[in-house]
Amino acid sequence: MDLAVVALTFAAIFVVELPDKTFIAALVLSTRYRGLHVWVGVGLAFLIQTVIAVTLGRVATLLPEDLVRGVAAAIFLVGAVVLLREAPRADAEEASTEAEFAEKARAAKTGWAAIGASFLVLFAAEWGDLSQLLTVSLVGRYGEPLSVFVGAWGALLAVSGLAVVAGRFLLRHVRLSVIHYLGAAVCLILAGITTYELVR
Repeated sequence: MDLAVVALTFAAIFVVELPDKTFIAALVLSTRYRGLHVWVGVGLAFLIQTVIAVTLGRVATLLPEDLVRGVAAAIFLVGAVVLLREAPRADAEEASTEAEFAEKARAAKTGWAAIGASFLVLFAAEWGDLSQLLTVSLVGRYGEPLSVFVGAWGALLAVSGLAVVAGRFLLRHVRLSVIHYLGAAVCLILAGITTYELVR
């Protein structure tokens, strides 16, 4: 396992996922169900999605290296553009996102029912989002599936744990738009490094 790749993946996914609806979903679910149950359910959903993303990334490494780097650079660049476009309206959309997930978790549940409900809400909501695409790209870019898996899943667990424990506090003190801009900067840096290595 390459600890540098773990750290880089963790940082990239954490910054990109923090302003995402995942954070809001975990926060809202934790107001309905016990926090630990939400975190376990969400973590299991992320586990499956991360395994699938890493597997797709591993398959991509069988393609020609220049092609993989080119596609990875393009995905990083698209990620930056998406985050930059969403940033100005991120703060305004926060309330509607909360309402959307509150509707999905109306009934109070405990134990396995709460874990299952949290799993289903996140599992359905998060397919094909930016963090999954970045995970695929990072595996293709570094060829270190285990390291990327550990970094990506760790980041997703950290973001959802933060939402459960301190989500309200963070939303009062940190604007989602600022985090979007930070995530866009990370994606631009990754796109630049990958492009440089491609043309070097």
